[in-house]
Amino acid sequence: QVQLVESGGGLVQPGGSLRLSCAASERIFSINVMGWYRQAPGKQRELVASINEGGATNYADSVKGRFTISRDNAKNTVYLQMNSLKPEDTAVYYCNAYYYSDYVPFNSWGQGTQVTVSS
Repeated sequence: QVQLVESGGGLVQPGGSLRLSCAASERIFSINVMGWYRQAPGKQRELVASINEGGATNYADSVKGRFTISRDNAKNTVYLQMNSLKPEDTAVYYCNAYYYSDYVPFNSWGQGTQVTVSS
């Protein structure tokens, strides 16, 4: 299975920025979709942003215009640039990879990285 390792979380003030990174153990151009999800305490995990193998992106309405997902195939890494952060963005952020191996679908998750937006 593809192994994913997130980094870049931390504490930031409202209005600040953070960039999350997700390093994959395999070549990401072979992965159908990579995405960032988040889960706040007491809430369900939700999709934040995704990017497919063709580079098409998708964002949750709550982060449109503030967050940008991108990928660097040479580094096998996906990024989430988060600007204008709000307290409601506080959550554990998880990287996800959806791909096929021998025609069987797989879903891999990273261990998560905490993002806290607070003054």
